[in-house]
Amino acid sequence: MIAQLNGKLLHKEPGLIIIDCQGVGYEVRVSMNTYSRLPDTEHCRIHTILIVREDAHLLYGFADVLEKSLFQLLISISGVGPNTALMVLSSLSPDELQQAILEGNEVLIRSIKGVGPKTAQRIILELKDKVQKTNTSTISLSKTVGSHTKASQEALSALMMLGIARNVAQQSIEKILKAEGEQLSVEEIIKKALKTP
Repeated sequence: MIAQLNGKLLHKEPGLIIIDCQGVGYEVRVSMNTYSRLPDTEHCRIHTILIVREDAHLLYGFADVLEKSLFQLLISISGVGPNTALMVLSSLSPDELQQAILEGNEVLIRSIKGVGPKTAQRIILELKDKVQKTNTSTISLSKTVGSHTKASQEALSALMMLGIARNVAQQSIEKILKAEGEQLSVEEIIKKALKTP
């Protein structure tokens, strides 16, 4: 089990990073919350979970232990795989997710792409007792990308990596930018796209 990586951040794009650890480059899938908290090319440490499938070994990375714990809890639920769990953690910060579970806010959880009514109910029912509210600071998503084209391209790439069809992702992004304006950060575009029905 690879529990943590400590090295130089070689590549960073929404949903995916590559970390160089003593000459070995590890490809790691990350949530938008983690992505927004990472430096661009500096030394970094990230908590990881290795998921072994028949056809691939995939590393998922998290900026802190809280997000990693929530990911583990989510994938323990029947019908919630790693990609859905990453989608949930890209749509809601760890604090927002914990609060939604504790309050039984099924509507908020159901608003995430890929999470239906039954899955939302299972998340609340199975995790309510396991989740305890902590006083962790909320994640700032203030990093604004000046170029509309660059922001929308990065958002499109991340949404496709999360399993959303290209045409669906493009329509969502265009709709959001038309309604909200072009000064949204990559993270904000992705979060809004994941909540768009």
